[in-house]
Amino acid sequence: MKTVLTMTRLVLLPALLLALASFGVASTPGIQGPTFSLTAQPEYISQPDGQSIYSWGYGCTSGGTQAQTLGGVTYQNFNCPTMQVPGPTLVVRQGDKVSVTLTNNLPAAAGNTSILFPGFDVTATGGVGGLLTQEAVPLGMVTYTFTASTPGTRAYYSGTQGDLQVEMGLYGAIVVLPNSVPSACATGLHASNLQAEGHWGESDFRLAAAAYNNGNTCYDREYLFQFSEMDPNIHTQALAQSTRGCTGCMNVPTEPYHPAYFMINGRSMPDDMDPNYAAEYPHQPYNGNPHMHPGELVLLRIIGQGRWQHPFHEHGNHVRILARDGSLIAAPDGTSLAGPLLFTTTTTPGLAMDGIFYYTGRGLNWDMYGHNPGSPDLNATLTCTPDVNGYNTGDPTAINYYEWCQDHNKPMQAAPFGDVASGGPVTLPDPNLFTNGPWFGGSPYLGPDATTRATGCMSPSASQTNAPNCGTTGTTPPSGTIANSPSGEAGFAFMWHSHNEREITTNNIFPGGMLMMMLVDSREFVIDESM
Repeated sequence: MKTVLTMTRLVLLPALLLALASFGVASTPGIQGPTFSLTAQPEYISQPDGQSIYSWGYGCTSGGTQAQTLGGVTYQNFNCPTMQVPGPTLVVRQGDKVSVTLTNNLPAAAGNTSILFPGFDVTATGGVGGLLTQEAVPLGMVTYTFTASTPGTRAYYSGTQGDLQVEMGLYGAIVVLPNSVPSACATGLHASNLQAEGHWGESDFRLAAAAYNNGNTCYDREYLFQFSEMDPNIHTQALAQSTRGCTGCMNVPTEPYHPAYFMINGRSMPDDMDPNYAAEYPHQPYNGNPHMHPGELVLLRIIGQGRWQHPFHEHGNHVRILARDGSLIAAPDGTSLAGPLLFTTTTTPGLAMDGIFYYTGRGLNWDMYGHNPGSPDLNATLTCTPDVNGYNTGDPTAINYYEWCQDHNKPMQAAPFGDVASGGPVTLPDPNLFTNGPWFGGSPYLGPDATTRATGCMSPSASQTNAPNCGTTGTTPPSGTIANSPSGEAGFAFMWHSHNEREITTNNIFPGGMLMMMLVDSREFVIDESM
């Protein structure tokens, strides 16, 4: 039911989305340690309503563009500006002796600043004593050192006047990779998924093969999402007081609190669907645009970085939580996992969690790969041999690798019109509505030519102007939309969004805010996460 509702909810997206044709992708980009030199300083970040918001953020003291290798993949356009929101993702390994030197380049009126690293035993040198940690005075420096004792995803953020400085953008993530790779990650279905990706020309974009030193935490793809909100009135007052000639004299009230912007990785929808390091967001380098193939285990690294709790709902399936704040949720035997299965990943302020999202198409009640034994397309006659769990996993090079075999050869409609009464699993909406939104593939079938495989030749449509006119076969629209060519990506788009309706707006305008799409792509579509 969640799957069908997601596909029809895309009808709500207005026509403005049709003009957006950028399909950038993301993994977990960041900077490698264990030694980091960061700065805190002001800049402006943009919002989809055209506003530039004065903000503070962490960045690299020697910012610039360079090649960077993470997880065995070289990011040619890696960029760590001197200010970004959220701050640079710090990537280290378990056991590393981590050193972070912070320079305070905030306006003198803002006073001191600092960084907290919850969950680690931190030693601070330099600076002056503060309420929670050593602080860097204006133009001063402080160094924090600690051992990355346990793996997992955690937040870091300012420990100085947190109600103002975290609100202004002084927060980020630290990812600690496990110091050993469980043997289970190199065998079985994990190895098959790697083989499948390699067959279609994809690289392995993971930072590691597992989230923790536990064979039950292996994964095939990963993404980091940091949720935050912003009250522009606070930022306006901070800007007005930033030019004061006194030190530490800024007095910005942070209550009452009325946020108008709700962000994923520092961006609001639809900006979060643009590529990582997109030039139009020089101080918001990270996007929120997850992709996957059916059958892959997707690791979600999720952090609540604001003042509000955000009930974020991932359509398509629940999320199995592995750990919170780097603490694996294990059963009494120490090996089995006991984390909850969540309908919404509720992000408490400051809380980080790691979870697994999984989608296979099981339960749709139709063959989403579009097989039809009567079609001349050879791919339409592929077999589906179920493994012990009912999935087609024998040949990782097949287009329908990981198909749920119980639905093999089931057409979307038993009769051309596809309504429930005539035998179809759902009632199809008007094709002009069904293809609305650039991220939806335009068809209930997965893959650029899957509709043709399933239903045969169709009459031309707005998205297939060059298609041969060979007769209408029903109301099922062809793969591809105006912004998504039939020969390119043609997958399922699951709307991932906050369940607080106000949080999927940008300054009270829908759609915006904490909203993105999980794009489930056919194996033919190469997911390139190097940008």
